[in-house]
Amino acid sequence: MARSSLWRIVTAGGGAFLALALTSEIGRAQTELRIAHNISTDSHWQDGAVAFSAKISECANGKYTGKIFPDGKLGAERQLVELVQSGNLDVAVVSTGPVGNFVSETLIFDIPFLLRDYKHAHAVLNGPIGQQILDQFPKSNLIALAWGQNGFRNLTNSKRPVRAPQDAQGLRIRTMENQVHMDAFRALGIQPIPIPFTELYPALEHGQVDGEENPIGVIVQAKLYNVQKYLSMTQHVYSPGVILLSTKVWDGLSDDEKSCFKSAGQFAAEVTRERSYKDAVQGMAELRQLGMTIVEDVDRAAFEAALAPTYDEFVKKFGKEQIDAIRNYKY
Repeated sequence: MARSSLWRIVTAGGGAFLALALTSEIGRAQTELRIAHNISTDSHWQDGAVAFSAKISECANGKYTGKIFPDGKLGAERQLVELVQSGNLDVAVVSTGPVGNFVSETLIFDIPFLLRDYKHAHAVLNGPIGQQILDQFPKSNLIALAWGQNGFRNLTNSKRPVRAPQDAQGLRIRTMENQVHMDAFRALGIQPIPIPFTELYPALEHGQVDGEENPIGVIVQAKLYNVQKYLSMTQHVYSPGVILLSTKVWDGLSDDEKSCFKSAGQFAAEVTRERSYKDAVQGMAELRQLGMTIVEDVDRAAFEAALAPTYDEFVKKFGKEQIDAIRNYKY
């Protein structure tokens, strides 16, 4: 099936890929894969999940179909990773935020300002560095099929505009359960408070935290503009995504089926990249219309300088050679 045909399936919504299963041979034994993510049905994760389902059904000749559980119906991202790890969930489309608790090598991408732009990020992840880290997942009883994309993370809050590090001091900011993120925010004088994404909106609404940080698309999809006044385009961390598969499923596949699953994962990952980038471009104008004050003249150099003391710890944790290999990657 051509890529354009698959994209039409993705954009048609979650029900379209089921039609592929219905056209398979009558009586063919089918395996329904349970696929989950933690955000809305109008999101890059949903598009990725639908794309994966469509591609699997197409390349495996209808043997596999997918049933998608969006909106955190099966749990927050950490719980989804645990479910895949235990074999109680087949596929999860997640950000790498909580994955570092399972595969510590992924935490290197959470170093602030390490990845400069989308081209740099994609080149690193698509190359040998990205593959070396994907190869570490089986040690934690996980299969990582491909790197997707959550996007560049930006800071929002309900208190004041943030242009420089001193503006952020004292803010209580929701973070993922990710030690690298939390250490970086502490260095800025921010109080990081880890809260599952599924609990974020009420935490902001009731003042449990002052703000949060996420890619533009997520901010729009989760309607955080209703409980956040200020958006600062800090772009402090590039947040990859990952398509996770249970080893319980993987170990039962033939070599041809494994190739099919890898192909489906790579296709789904590319769809998340396209959608998240589109959402980032269009989302700023939408957020302005919805009443958010957007700070674009962020003093990036000042933020990098304020975070400089944390780099010594990152070097101890990840190694200077590995950090430099990513920062200076040629493409």
